[in-house]
Amino acid sequence: MRPTLAALVHHSALRLRVLAGEDRLDTEVRWAHTSEMSDPTPYLDGGELLLTIGLNLPVADAEAMRRYVARLAEAGVVGLGFGIGVHHPEVTPELLAAVRGAGLPLLEVPRPTPFIAISKAVSAAIAAEQYRTVTAGFAAQRELTRAALAPDGSGALLSRLAGQVDGWAALYDRAGAVTAVAPGWAARRAGLLADEVRRLGDRPAPASTVCAVPADGREAGGDRVELQLVGTGQRGRTVLAIGTAAPLGTSGRYAVQAAVALLTLVTERSVAYQRAEARLGEAVLRMLLSGEPDHARAVAGQLYGGLLDAPLRVLAAESVESAGLTELGQVIENAAARAGEWVLVAPDGDGLVLLLADGGAALAACADYATAPEPAEWGLVLGLSAPTGLAQTCTAFQQAREALLVARRRGRTLVEHDEVAAGSLLPLLGDEAVRAFADGLLRALREHDRSGRGDLLASLAAWLSRHGQWDAAAADLGVHRHTLRYRMRRVEEILERSLDDPDLRMELWLALKASGLAARRPPRP
Repeated sequence: MRPTLAALVHHSALRLRVLAGEDRLDTEVRWAHTSEMSDPTPYLDGGELLLTIGLNLPVADAEAMRRYVARLAEAGVVGLGFGIGVHHPEVTPELLAAVRGAGLPLLEVPRPTPFIAISKAVSAAIAAEQYRTVTAGFAAQRELTRAALAPDGSGALLSRLAGQVDGWAALYDRAGAVTAVAPGWAARRAGLLADEVRRLGDRPAPASTVCAVPADGREAGGDRVELQLVGTGQRGRTVLAIGTAAPLGTSGRYAVQAAVALLTLVTERSVAYQRAEARLGEAVLRMLLSGEPDHARAVAGQLYGGLLDAPLRVLAAESVESAGLTELGQVIENAAARAGEWVLVAPDGDGLVLLLADGGAALAACADYATAPEPAEWGLVLGLSAPTGLAQTCTAFQQAREALLVARRRGRTLVEHDEVAAGSLLPLLGDEAVRAFADGLLRALREHDRSGRGDLLASLAAWLSRHGQWDAAAADLGVHRHTLRYRMRRVEEILERSLDDPDLRMELWLALKASGLAARRPPRP
């Protein structure tokens, strides 16, 4: 706090006497300035204690004194120090009336007190205050640094910062969700600023804004809130909010600046850690998909907590725009962090693969997010596996990929494998890619039948529909079983593959279904 008029009056060496404005002595003094000009206001900045001996002032002219004092008050002068015993033996009644009329404090400066002594006293007090502020700022910085190095670095830092500014502090992700707040009672107030946070998050870093907490009927507004975008790069990574009842002072400003710098370091360090974790997660996922769960668990160690020991789900994600995957990752990781859960996130080509705890908060957040408008705008599609154990991760991954393909085909954001497994495959056979596959697989057989050398396609369909039972299939066709056996040998010769292969029988049956050639069994007599 700067020196006040009262502090100067109580300075024993100056021996100042108050003649007017006793009720305004708590006013801060920004500087002490000496001037004998009849109008010094063009050279003033406001907040000064003006010192004069009245050398060029018509101190006996009441109207001139009124105008002079009025100009000083309008320029922001906080007090007038009048030196007596040099040019004027005492303060004139006209000057005294003018300062009282304007409400401007008037200090009588005795002849033995030089103006330079007053200027030095003001300067020394300002310097002392600046020293106290800087010292307090360094102390706050040390405190905040120690807090940032604690296990819960961000949370501990917010608690210290809130105490230093005598208010509250909160951290948000760019979507506007509160990730940490101190003290706890400020959580509702912090939650009212989501729109302001999102607007600031869209700006390049560094950026800041000042707003007020809006009233919502339950939480009174009125707090002055300063929002700071934290991080580097084109867009910041998080937003810091500082809520106080009044504008921040110098020491509070130092504390906020230190907090922003420390949070930037913590955030960037966290980003580097996340990138390293992503590479490790990719390696762990490769091991799981290669059927090496024990090696994957050994490499992961305690990194994913109990995730690898509990039932989990595999989530496959793709997006037309990369922002969709980024936002999805933030939503899931924030939900997991709030619930104390672990997730494994690994790149998969242009998409992502995530391992989530079955029935956890992260999985619920993913399902909720899939119903929001943004995923559809970004072309985000998600496929979710059935619950599984670690040893079956490879199977779950295939389930998630299959569900993702169905989601893309049906124009949906999220499809669970249970939906695919519970339905029929027949609607999927209408896909252009399936029809193209069927045409290519059956083309040689179709060309053979067109030559009039037999009905291989119909015979194949009847044989497959009867699960390879020769007599039943031959009866359906009205031919001898030896004739049917000959035709199936011709199918094998043309395709250059054995019908003993179950994969071939499956592919042929699906191709016949997609082409509308699959035989229907005749009704039983």
